[in-house]
Amino acid sequence: MDKPAELGDFLRTRRARLQPAAVGLTSYGARRVPGLRREELAQLAGVSVAYYTRLEQGQSQNASDDVLDAIARALQLSEDETMHLRNLARPTRRKRRTAPRPEAARPGTKQLIEAMDGIAAVAMDRRSDVLAWNELGHQLLAGHYDADSPYSAETRPNLTRMLFLDPHTRELYSRWDEEAKRSVASLRLVAGRHPDDLHLAELIGELSMKSTEFAGLWSRHPVLNCTFGTKHFQHPVVGQLELSFEVAQLPDDSAHRILMYSATPGTASEAALRLLLSGVDDLAGYSADPAHREV
Repeated sequence: MDKPAELGDFLRTRRARLQPAAVGLTSYGARRVPGLRREELAQLAGVSVAYYTRLEQGQSQNASDDVLDAIARALQLSEDETMHLRNLARPTRRKRRTAPRPEAARPGTKQLIEAMDGIAAVAMDRRSDVLAWNELGHQLLAGHYDADSPYSAETRPNLTRMLFLDPHTRELYSRWDEEAKRSVASLRLVAGRHPDDLHLAELIGELSMKSTEFAGLWSRHPVLNCTFGTKHFQHPVVGQLELSFEVAQLPDDSAHRILMYSATPGTASEAALRLLLSGVDDLAGYSADPAHREV
């Protein structure tokens, strides 16, 4: 990832969403582009126009935290967006590029998610490649994939790729637009943290080429650390579900995460999850359907 270009793109999108009146400035003359001008943003942040221009054009990679915080305040950035700004503005440490080692879930991680009762759980890496899942996680998110597909790099599902390129996954989310925005915003944050991840760059490039919806969302530079919330499903076997989700980061340097879905006790969604786990007859037919293959 070209960090200077990404930094400039991020700053321009955030300038564009602010109107002068919203930050206490008076607008004079016609504006060729929406939002604040560079000189207005520089004034609000207390930096010179020349310095801010160099920063936005990717010609300055040594901005202090104080300057970045001032710019973040002027742009009214969220906590996640401020973190992303700092990641993009930091100089890239030059490292010798080597072939990345194949990712794999630790045995203890697989044991943990398999022991979760009534919870659909998926272990994934920072790119959202699925490294392991329990039976309920498999049946909820990808019953049309082979149960062993996460355990080989050649067949491993990627949740973001599935969301944009797999029509069966698109049908799974009854609020697909909401899920798509959340997915891209999370991926943007990861890309800012790991600019040298070649596999991540390949994934972003593939999705940008194959999905106009992904490309459109990516160009807006959304940023959000999506670690909890609610998702709505229209499952092909058990119908509608409203599930809470939590994402837990493993306490090591792997950047692996566990995505967990649960239902409120006593609800129809809880009953649907139990039915899904019980192995109703329709599940086998759905999984075996040759039309339900990875795109």
